[in-house]
Amino acid sequence: MSSIVAYMQQNHRQCDELFAQAEEAVANSDWDKASNSWQNFRSELFDHIDNKEETILFTALEAVNGPTGPTMVMRQEHAQIRALVTQMDTALEAKDSQTFLGLAETLMITTQQHNMKEEQILYPMMDNNLSNAAELIAQMEN
Repeated sequence: MSSIVAYMQQNHRQCDELFAQAEEAVANSDWDKASNSWQNFRSELFDHIDNKEETILFTALEAVNGPTGPTMVMRQEHAQIRALVTQMDTALEAKDSQTFLGLAETLMITTQQHNMKEEQILYPMMDNNLSNAAELIAQMEN
C-alpha cells in the first residue's frame, strides 16, 4: 500500500473497532474484558497518534512544508484526545460505566471529526507533497 490516505484510513478503522469492543464490554459490565479491550485500544491509539502521525508523518510533512497549520491543529486535537483517554482510564479503574460511557460518546464524536479532517485534508496533502510515502508507510509498520 503506497497511499498514506489508504493506510491511515485502515488504521483509523482498526482503532474504531477496538474502541467499540471496549465500549461494549463496559456497557455489559464485563470488567475483565473491558480492561483488556481498553488496553488494546489505548495501545493502538497511542501508536497511531504518537508514532505514526506525530513522529513519522507530521515530521516528514513539516520537513517539506515547514510547521504547517494542519499539523499544529492535529497536535492540539491529539492533546484533547489524550486528556479524554486519561479521564476514561480513571472511570474504567473505578468501574464507573456511566462516566466511562459518557466520555466514550465525547471521544467518539471528537475522533470522528478529527479523523475526517485528516482523511480529507491532511493525508491527501501528505500524498501530494511527500515523495517517499511507501518508505514512510514501511516505517509506520515497524
